[in-house]
Amino acid sequence: MQLVEVGPRDGLQAEERVLATADKVALIRRCVAAGVTRIEVASFVHPKLVPTMADAEDVVAAIGSPAGVSTIGLVLNRRGLDRALATAVDEVNFVVAASEGYSRHNANASVDETMTEVEAMLPDAVAAGRAASVTISVAFGDPFDGEVPLRRVAGLAARAAEAGAGEIALGDTVGAGTPPDVVRRIAAVRDAAPGVRLRSHFHNTRNTGYANAVAAVEAGVDALDAAVGGFGGSPFAPGAGGNVATEDLAHLLERMGVPTGLDPMVLAETAAWLGDRLGAPVPGMLAKAGPFPPLVTKS
Repeated sequence: MQLVEVGPRDGLQAEERVLATADKVALIRRCVAAGVTRIEVASFVHPKLVPTMADAEDVVAAIGSPAGVSTIGLVLNRRGLDRALATAVDEVNFVVAASEGYSRHNANASVDETMTEVEAMLPDAVAAGRAASVTISVAFGDPFDGEVPLRRVAGLAARAAEAGAGEIALGDTVGAGTPPDVVRRIAAVRDAAPGVRLRSHFHNTRNTGYANAVAAVEAGVDALDAAVGGFGGSPFAPGAGGNVATEDLAHLLERMGVPTGLDPMVLAETAAWLGDRLGAPVPGMLAKAGPFPPLVTKS
């Protein structure tokens, strides 16, 4: 199972302490050393809205093109796309909200207006030689509007596929999903966008993120997002909790017999390192409890 590391973007965007560019680069390199092959390294958004991402271009330039690693830049609008395409990111990830309330708060536009702009931008990203994906945020529930209709999520997925998205992600931005709902929505998106890679993005706001991730794996998704340490959350969603922790998820999947290619303990060490730099406790558990079976030190 491919785990996409989103810590350098989603893990940092809502933190009070702004990490130095050099530390962001070190974080990315640590994740690569742990075996990560896809990393969301930055978001190209207005620095006044998300000050923690103001150095997006500097981060991308500093990390270069790590061998065997695909770097991802998140984009919300045309200006963001232009900035992303001026860098060396390998992939562009567009975002559209599944609810009007969140769309208005996050993008100051309706769902249809945002999706129409994404449909116009997707071909340009592909023409520029970048892989293009679309994340449907608040796909399981919205902090402003409540329940999100399944047909709306499926409709957005169909439009994304038609416009050229090579991958569609369902984002549980506020931790509203449950395993049965995960299975239903993945099935609906698969029917609406046949042949397109599917990815899931879970936040652990209500301590259901890992159960939802397992449900997504069993439903046949191609990839899962996670953030080292379990940091993160949307600055536009009241009460939004952090992402599922990459090290915890990798350890869980490996124990299930689902290989990830990652070293959970290297990631756990990175989580502790990141917590020190953010001056914040690490939400993930592996850095505290260690693996099972426990590592035995030979004397």
